[in-house]
Amino acid sequence: MNEFIEQFLIECRELVEQGTDDLLLLEERPGDRERLDSAFRAFHTLKGAAGIVEFAAMESALHVAEDVLSTLRSGGPLITAAQVGDCLACLDQVLQWLDATEAAGEPPTDAQPAADAIIARFGQGAAPSTPAAETRLVEVLENGDLDAIARDLLREQAELLRQPELSPGHIASTLNVAGAVLRRLGRVDEATRLEGSGLSEAQPSRDAIESLIDGSLQLTAEGPAPAREAAEPAARSLRVALERIDALVNLTGELAVAKNALGHAATLARQGEAQALAPLLKEQHAELERLVAELQRSVLSIRVLPLRTVFQRFPRLVREMMVQLGKPVRLLTEGDGVEADKAIVENLFEPILHILRNALDHGVEPAEVRAAAGKPPSATISLRALRQGERVLIEIEDDGVGIDVAKVREVAVARGVASAEAVDAMDDTAVTDLIFSPGFSTASQVTAVSGRGVGMDAVRTAVERLGGRVAIDSRAGVGTTVRLMLPFTVIMTQVMTVEVGQQVFGIPMEALVETVRIPRERIAAVGTASAFVYRGRTVPLIDLSSALGQAACARGEEINIVIAQAGSELGGLEVDRLGERMDVMLKPMEGLLAGTPAVAGATFLGDGRVLIVLDLHQLLH
Repeated sequence: MNEFIEQFLIECRELVEQGTDDLLLLEERPGDRERLDSAFRAFHTLKGAAGIVEFAAMESALHVAEDVLSTLRSGGPLITAAQVGDCLACLDQVLQWLDATEAAGEPPTDAQPAADAIIARFGQGAAPSTPAAETRLVEVLENGDLDAIARDLLREQAELLRQPELSPGHIASTLNVAGAVLRRLGRVDEATRLEGSGLSEAQPSRDAIESLIDGSLQLTAEGPAPAREAAEPAARSLRVALERIDALVNLTGELAVAKNALGHAATLARQGEAQALAPLLKEQHAELERLVAELQRSVLSIRVLPLRTVFQRFPRLVREMMVQLGKPVRLLTEGDGVEADKAIVENLFEPILHILRNALDHGVEPAEVRAAAGKPPSATISLRALRQGERVLIEIEDDGVGIDVAKVREVAVARGVASAEAVDAMDDTAVTDLIFSPGFSTASQVTAVSGRGVGMDAVRTAVERLGGRVAIDSRAGVGTTVRLMLPFTVIMTQVMTVEVGQQVFGIPMEALVETVRIPRERIAAVGTASAFVYRGRTVPLIDLSSALGQAACARGEEINIVIAQAGSELGGLEVDRLGERMDVMLKPMEGLLAGTPAVAGATFLGDGRVLIVLDLHQLLH
């Protein structure tokens, strides 16, 4: 990819972010002239950028959206929810084109049909009732009468496909409207299958839509497989502040001075001046240690991203879920300028999305229930971030009904998460923690938003793999707060070394609770496993040498145990010897070793040996 296209991609993604933010705020405050002007500038600049790289399809699609915003700026009526939806759909398509351009290194050559669909959506060259259908959809959703539209709107789209000489853009627009109807009604799987069907002719498209009216979508066998949601591409380029580059340049100069000083020490060694050599080496080692630490911090500061790169995706998603569930919700974000390592930021989307889904589906009450309880009809969900030393704190707070502890107890027993006796012995905090158990869900039915029992378990798993922890605080009738405490970076971490056989391994300090020595006679057999009692609690014991396939050294009557925590569970690791604490810069396993289970990464020790750092979450589970 040439630098010209690379710059185009960076600038366009920033403009899409700006335009999305402006449109979502305009939907809340249609009379906000400043936001309208900002949204218009974003579309106008995007169109210009497309023209510069000769991406005609993107330019034509953005042109019709720009025309709508221009009319509104010139004193037309206030922007409507349908127009906001159309403009957001245009930006969604732009993002797909940008992804395709990034993958291929140049703009796609087959983009015109998608551009025609966007143009048709805005009513330019499309069947005239398409925008009206979208407007009617929004109006009916605002009135809450969802059932009144599934069949009528779908029939209208099928009838549109009976018109003669329809262009591919007309057909694509009709399918888009049908897909939007399905998504707004929670029938996401059918919408995905329809949109990924690859239909481009009127008759098969009409047959597919008519089959939706009966509740089952039938597609021809030769159609492509259903589309899958594309994974968020990892950032391939970063914008770096000039002062951070200058700091690296200065450090390079200081390291050159330190290198020359070591050269002087080597000269003294050759001349046999041992008395002068020792203090000089000690001084230069301290200076080199300081410079390396500063270099590590400077390098890590270059690969950081602001949390807004992930936060900015949620207002649009919350808007869609709000429509699906029929619950008015406002999403407030704070601290999106807080920075963290890109490996942290890029892996936060899924866990935060699961938490937001649960907040909307389980936490937030319907508007009429809130009003009866004396709450504002529109719920508020706050997504905020805060830097605390070398940690990043993310909180997701809702003002909903809170967690029903009695319901959690009932479901935990019914689903076999814990026995009735164990649940009865738990306090409310421990019971609340059960929502992180695999397969746990209090939903009475599966919806397009949640209810499959994979949400909060996935949250804890993802956060702990990043070296973080999850906590939850809930008050009945007041709301729930989920806290994610994460490291600033997963590349630089503190470990304690342990020795098993002839190999040294690292254990992340985040997971370490305590190290103990206990008599071997205190180890009890539990079936085919072993356990011991620690502070009145039975803890399973893993012989690390056996787990890792290492030959253990001769062991005495007392054994060394590292007590570690994964989630709410404790586990003990039997090792041959305990080592030291150190800061290491992890490198992921690559090549044939990529994906090795229970391994977080590796680094080199001072004597040249490889230090493998263990992933205790995988190891203990």
